[in-house]
Amino acid sequence: MPNTLIIANCEVVKPRVAAAEHTSLFNEEAQSPFVKKCKTLIHPGEVNRIRELPQCTNIMATHTDSPDVLIWDWAAQPNRHPVIGASESIPDVILTGHTDNATEFALAVCPAEPFVISGGRDNNVVMWSMQDALVSLYRQDTTSYWQLRHSERSSFTRKESVKIAPRGIFKGHAAPVEDVQFCPSSAVEFCSVGDDSCLIFWDLRSGNTPSVKVERAQQADLHCVDWNAHDTNLILTGSADNSVYMFDRRNLTAGQVASPIHKFEGHTAPILSIQWCPNRASVFASAAEDGILNIWDYDKVGNNKRTERAKARPAPPGLFFQHGGHRDKIVDFHWNPLEPWTIASISDDVASTGGGGTLQIWRISDLIYRPEEEVIADLTKFKEHLTQCGPSEAPKSSN
Repeated sequence: MPNTLIIANCEVVKPRVAAAEHTSLFNEEAQSPFVKKCKTLIHPGEVNRIRELPQCTNIMATHTDSPDVLIWDWAAQPNRHPVIGASESIPDVILTGHTDNATEFALAVCPAEPFVISGGRDNNVVMWSMQDALVSLYRQDTTSYWQLRHSERSSFTRKESVKIAPRGIFKGHAAPVEDVQFCPSSAVEFCSVGDDSCLIFWDLRSGNTPSVKVERAQQADLHCVDWNAHDTNLILTGSADNSVYMFDRRNLTAGQVASPIHKFEGHTAPILSIQWCPNRASVFASAAEDGILNIWDYDKVGNNKRTERAKARPAPPGLFFQHGGHRDKIVDFHWNPLEPWTIASISDDVASTGGGGTLQIWRISDLIYRPEEEVIADLTKFKEHLTQCGPSEAPKSSN
């Protein structure tokens, strides 16, 4: 089958309403009836990472197995059928600038301005402006473009892609760049990590050279980085040494040695993706090649208040949930910013199943993250309700 980029709608099931008959019919090999495909594009090459532009969510960037980054206005793209021999969809824009293949995951978009950054095997970080792309594409004021309806934008069909040169190329890494991330509150600051174990901060006001460079931020290659939207002094890095480091950018090093606030250890394989929770400042998640997605709460680090059950099953400090539903390495995931505690995660199941990947959309039970006193009170009320009900009045199914 050809490589595809699929746009779908998902009906997120309401919390705590699943019935026993529904869960008993679950088939891991079948597609969920709650996921409805609405458009398919035939992608040129592998689709290694997808990021949507916050300023216009119909615009998305994809990382592929070539030096270029591809930009798609999926609402204006024709729907395709993924059959063998089908011709590839034509990207609306091709972002050029890398001199070697882009690395699989180093791709980010700016929440403040329509900027895109990418890392590559040429050891460079490259930045583009989508304003440049839209001016070239539609030869009109870009502000009016954002307001066009899907049907109006579809009239801009073309037979070839528009190529856009970068706004800047940033040199500072000595090995491939594995991940990049914008500062959530700034359009001029971003950071990058790479196989040279360096964490580098960049500031457009300082030119194309690093503003801060942390040598040997961890003990192995750095695979991922994320910036806290609630407190922009907090940075996370994930490494091939199976651990996650948390840094305060006001105090990154001590005598040229990386000085993290805390080291989170709970995975048994290299970390591939990390992301702060959009709804709670102290919570983040990490995914790894061990097929586990861990959820951590930094506020729980050093908390000595532990139940007897927790003491009997010790866990790394700060770890309060593990999702073990995937069968192979988890290559990416994303918190849903509109549905609290809901996550979409995807695994590369080629090694275990012989092909394909699995997308899972799931939510943490509120019994896990709510204050313990509230949970106990709710469960006590539910227990009393069941006790008062006669056998004939008992609910047929419950969670």
